[in-house]
Amino acid sequence: MPASEGEPSIEIQASPAGRCPGIAGTALAVANVVHACHERSVDEGLAQLAVPSLDRTSLERVLTYCAELRCEADDATCPGCKRRTEAQGLHTLDDFIRSHAEVVVGDGQVRLVGQGTATIRTPALAALEKTWSGENYWFWARRVLRKLRHGIRRAHIRGEAFAGSGETPSIILMEPQLADNIGMVARAMANFGLDELRLIAPRDGWPNEKARIAASGANYVIDDGRQFDTLSSAIGDLNWVAATTARQRDLRKPVLTPIEAIAEIRTRMARGERCGILFGRERNGLETDEVANADALVMIPVNSRFASLNLAQSVLILGYEWMRSSGSATLGRVTTYETPQGAGMDLGDTRPATKEEMEGFFGHIEQELDRLGFFNPAHRRQTMIRNLRTMFTRMGATEQEVRTLRGIVVALANGKGTGRKRP
Repeated sequence: MPASEGEPSIEIQASPAGRCPGIAGTALAVANVVHACHERSVDEGLAQLAVPSLDRTSLERVLTYCAELRCEADDATCPGCKRRTEAQGLHTLDDFIRSHAEVVVGDGQVRLVGQGTATIRTPALAALEKTWSGENYWFWARRVLRKLRHGIRRAHIRGEAFAGSGETPSIILMEPQLADNIGMVARAMANFGLDELRLIAPRDGWPNEKARIAASGANYVIDDGRQFDTLSSAIGDLNWVAATTARQRDLRKPVLTPIEAIAEIRTRMARGERCGILFGRERNGLETDEVANADALVMIPVNSRFASLNLAQSVLILGYEWMRSSGSATLGRVTTYETPQGAGMDLGDTRPATKEEMEGFFGHIEQELDRLGFFNPAHRRQTMIRNLRTMFTRMGATEQEVRTLRGIVVALANGKGTGRKRP
């Protein structure tokens, strides 16, 4: 792919696994560039790559090559790309394992033998099951292109905390692994008025642009989020901490439901105490030694055969209980044009019909049905009238609906417009 002077060109490089599009003069595949700028911000990705000729302007050419799948015309694929596994005819995890000499799982006590030549390592079979087929790098490239050309979606939104400092419990994440999950936690927190986010040794560092994107406008939670190196430093200024868990622990601590935990937190915060809720890692939750530092356990009622919740779901459930008990929640959003909504029927500008209005309708419809011979046989007339009144009374009509019903009776009895019946 030709380039202007000083700009990086894309060349097709030979590798044992096949033809690979890469940045000329480097060992970087196109996918490496896409990955670096997708995982972090564009500028952070470029700084990490440290290719002198690769800047924001020249990066667009590289991203466009990937986003438009120009590699197909070059009969080339990047390592780790889903297009490569498809080109190699690997359609299942079994096919993938069979294509390697050996797959080493965890500490090496489990090894899967295949028929290929390469050896790979994976922390767990569950992780391999999610990643073996590769990434859709062309889709990532399109996302990075949008950021490069138009900036980060909703980056201008700052928002503001729902309450004052120390007036809500701290949400504490133990070694969160994925920046996307942190962003979704921030969004759940903003939904339910939880403002203080604490992160203990996040795997991908902090601050993180992917977390901001996933927060979908809850930027103030991300911006105010604090990073700590250890659990003890993260909870050092708190008086009471609850740890969430789905596993039973051999610890003599109170076990609370979300409703009970939030009630306890509100009682303690009313006395001036600082409280926090500790959430575990995405992969394996909290260690027992970490839970031992908490004052109580929170266990969410779940299906006993499928008890695992993702991080944002767990935070959202506790956040819902916090907001529900606050007395300041609204049903749905409130904007310049939308007022707080209450439970029950929203009558808008109308009102429930009065008994007088309902009697007028009953008299009208009974008169017309009498005229048209509906009540037949005659001895059933009173029973049929009683059934009609019961049916229409049960609907709880508004005054507008009664007027509409009377208009329908007129139209059916006399016709309307070109369908009007002649006398």
